[in-house]
Amino acid sequence: MRTRFFALLLVLAARSLGFSQDAFEAHMPKLTPQTSGTTQLLISVSPVDARVVWAAGAGGTYVVTRDGGQTWKAAVVPGAESLQFRDVYAVSGEEAYLLSIGNNPTDFRIYKTDDGGATWKIEFTNQTANAFYDCFAFWNPRRGLAHSDSANGVFPDLRTADGTNWESISGNMPPALAGEASFAASGTCITTQGGRNAWIATGGSTVARILATRDGGDTWNAYDTPLVSSPSAGGISVAFRDPSNGIVGGGDLASNASADAATSNDGGVSWTLTTKPPVDGAIFCLSYVLGQGEADDGERGRFGRTVVITAETAPNFTSGSAAWTPDEGGTWFTLPAASGFWAVGFANPHAGWFVGNNGKILKIAF
Repeated sequence: MRTRFFALLLVLAARSLGFSQDAFEAHMPKLTPQTSGTTQLLISVSPVDARVVWAAGAGGTYVVTRDGGQTWKAAVVPGAESLQFRDVYAVSGEEAYLLSIGNNPTDFRIYKTDDGGATWKIEFTNQTANAFYDCFAFWNPRRGLAHSDSANGVFPDLRTADGTNWESISGNMPPALAGEASFAASGTCITTQGGRNAWIATGGSTVARILATRDGGDTWNAYDTPLVSSPSAGGISVAFRDPSNGIVGGGDLASNASADAATSNDGGVSWTLTTKPPVDGAIFCLSYVLGQGEADDGERGRFGRTVVITAETAPNFTSGSAAWTPDEGGTWFTLPAASGFWAVGFANPHAGWFVGNNGKILKIAF
């Protein structure tokens, strides 16, 4: 009876969105397990296209596929065996960036390879006490930002204009609230769009905010969101599909019933809560299914507002659930087969990947 009831809900939702039942069922995502070649926790994923994908995580480990996940190569960056890679940005099958964390200030580093992982160069090593670099994001292979928790009331954020040298833009950032920080949300606490737009999700203080720039990081504004905020809660993951429309997800990482999300249609200035997401814990990672690739008008019409989320549950972050929405949070559907994953990312609606516990990888295709 419960299964039939759930199926009926799906059909009703499909009709409300203008889909026929057959069309809706045809666009329920297909989930296909893949073999990563490692049992290390995989924390972040970055698809380049339908064939090339990089992911990275604990134990200095990264994995890469050049055939859409039919085969994955797993390896460890020399000298990074004790570090976690909390973010990865893939440019091609040969070029990728990694962002590491560890127990010491100098463990926060940015690595880069130009030869498919055969060698790695450390481009940045943190020297700032109390900095904690959560995530980075790029407009293109040479221009990007890296974001840190606040330290002494300042966000010691970084910017690169050449893909090699990273400079401080802390003087450009808004003053931090007491305790304000971001969460290393599989690299999705920051997102870029177009050539100069970027948004950062924060929490840890009395209000969860979005920090936004329209000029490549020269100037920033801070906007309040309605998400719950506390030392363990706030905005965690953010994405924008165009200069105006975006979604932020979060909740309380110390609670298992607090996931929430909000959308903006004015570039992040104002936010409205969505329908309650049907996941346990807090939203840890979210992604539009169009990804960064090209899409035709039909795909933009059908998938432009489709978002997939992963969640993490306290206290051990091992049993997170997942869900998707075709309308930016108006309607949600659970993905029971996609549990235990930390991150999700898409090249296009037909080529997305979950990564998570014990090296698990799951391809998702709409």
